Amino acid sequence: MIEAEVHLSLRQFIREQGEPLWQHHLTMARLVARGFRLGRSALMQTGSLKEEYILSYLTPALMWKKAVIIVAPEEVQKRLLQVDIPRLKEWLDTDKKIIQGEKFPDNFQGLFLTSTTNWLEDRLDQGNRFPTGIPTIIDRVDNLEDLTRQQLTREITSQDWEELVASFPAEAEAIRNIRIKLTKSIFEHPQNPYNCYLLTTPEQELLVQLQSLVEEKLRQTPLLDSGISRFWQTWQNENQLLWASLRRETGRITIHSAPVEVATALSPIWEQQPVVLIGGFLDWETSAPIYRQQVGLGDLTCLKFAANHRDKQISLYCPDNIPMPNTPQFQSTLIQQMLTLISLRSSTEQPIVLLVGDLPLKGQVGARMAAEFGSRVKVEQTNLEANSILVSGWEFWRTHGDHLPTPQLLVIATLPIPSLENPLVATRVAYYKQARKDWFRVYLLPTALRELQRAIAYAKPNVLAPIRPSQSMVALLDNRVNHRSYGRKILSALEPFARTNYLDPDWLEWDTKNDS
Repeated sequence: MIEAEVHLSLRQFIREQGEPLWQHHLTMARLVARGFRLGRSALMQTGSLKEEYILSYLTPALMWKKAVIIVAPEEVQKRLLQVDIPRLKEWLDTDKKIIQGEKFPDNFQGLFLTSTTNWLEDRLDQGNRFPTGIPTIIDRVDNLEDLTRQQLTREITSQDWEELVASFPAEAEAIRNIRIKLTKSIFEHPQNPYNCYLLTTPEQELLVQLQSLVEEKLRQTPLLDSGISRFWQTWQNENQLLWASLRRETGRITIHSAPVEVATALSPIWEQQPVVLIGGFLDWETSAPIYRQQVGLGDLTCLKFAANHRDKQISLYCPDNIPMPNTPQFQSTLIQQMLTLISLRSSTEQPIVLLVGDLPLKGQVGARMAAEFGSRVKVEQTNLEANSILVSGWEFWRTHGDHLPTPQLLVIATLPIPSLENPLVATRVAYYKQARKDWFRVYLLPTALRELQRAIAYAKPNVLAPIRPSQSMVALLDNRVNHRSYGRKILSALEPFARTNYLDPDWLEWDTKNDS
């Protein structure tokens, strides 16, 4: 059977090539091969954001006699094409054809690589660039829900307004008046750090007026496929997020419409072909019930691999004497803790990262650190030097953390629980409440856990280029982890670690006797 052949070939390859051993290679490879043979889908949590598991799905993909599609981000495709595929093809002595592109060739029986956004766009729009029934491996599905929502988001931009005026000169004055009223109304919303505002009923009524004004003629014009035409098709659907993003400095406003949940759109896609979905950190349970619910996955094989070797553990400083984040004393105590931690970590070989999710607080931390450490401080910049101090929000670290040097110290100001002050978060919470679901445990907490695990993964030494365990340290300064019922889940998501709740003066020689 294909499982036995894959197991034997990959084991011999690892031994001969002296590959750094990811301890789950053979198990994962067999299960991928089994999924191909049975046409059964699978969901796998690798516990890693590095490339160490790639051989586990590439080996069965190359050995399978029929076509296989690999869906992956551009950087993963680049590694596959330049590093892993050439040497594994040579070892396996296979002439299987490899093609990278946006459309699956007719009657192709090789290995086809395409991007996640390209594959999603085709499937969600019911396109025909990819035939059904072909085994498909989707790598890095940690942000699949967000990517899908982005694909389903429809917008009205400044260019759309201008195209409407140019296309319908007889209605130009009425279109401009609606735009002026809508812009004025949105500017009157109280400012918030997220620069996004849910549309009020009067603002939605202005959109109804605009739609009534041009809808009939719009069907007969070349603007049929414009952004505003696509917007009309979805914006009044049930359970839609409808909001405006505003750049006050330029006066630019974009109107957005997106589904609150994406499972309804995704669930029919999984029935079109057997899929192997691979992510680092998706759910704290092996069966991934919350993740599967979020992306519309039904019954399938689920596997969760344990974290890798102990030499990748972090040293975790988790104090119990810091005020709660919602108290007036928190900011000053947080900044003082950061200053102390930086002074104790005097190494100049690696940068220090301060993760601050709250937008106003991030600005205040950046200003205070710059006053103390000058040009060493970089606020969300990628041009880091060995002694840099990076002040970053969660989105920036999620996007760039894998490409930045492993930090000697990662300081987490607060848990990355989505803020209810963000109108879009509040709307999703209201949706879960209306559906009588535990909105904290099905939305806010899983989001925070995945964000934390990704952040810690970037702070751990890479198995391909290890550093001393004493150099991989994390400070979690949110006291909710010690005093809330979900704190235990938070800590379990960060394992393995050696934990202390006090600042040891001899920081560089942190005693692992405090191991949790």
